[in-house]
Amino acid sequence: MAQLKTRARDDDVESFLASIQDEGRQSDAREVCSLMTKAAKAPAVMWGSAIVGFGERRLRYDDGREIDWMVIGFSPRKASTTLYLSGGVELYADLLERLGKHSTGKGCLYLKRLSDVDRGVLAEVLKRSVAHATTG
Repeated sequence: MAQLKTRARDDDVESFLASIQDEGRQSDAREVCSLMTKAAKAPAVMWGSAIVGFGERRLRYDDGREIDWMVIGFSPRKASTTLYLSGGVELYADLLERLGKHSTGKGCLYLKRLSDVDRGVLAEVLKRSVAHATTG
């Protein structure tokens, strides 16, 4: 079986964050990192070359395949900061209504700028995601 490219690595998270060229994106990444550390009660770890993850869990797919995966994580992409949440975004519908400017994918939340969202609501989204990943 092939090994996943996106897996926990020993790369330095601080070096990764410092390498973000855009100052606004770097500032947002540092704040998201802090929020996720608090929500997951786990240190930041590089997953692959561009994802910062927190915690670890065994993810089981409907077809029975299992992988090791982060509890929550994010990636400071060029267009937006991508937040990787547990479950589908429908689990967060009530909170996303109050979050502010964002877009979503199946299990991802995309934020162009952290200044566009309510940090308290974002913290609740992260807390719910951790709870879902660790209990359910």
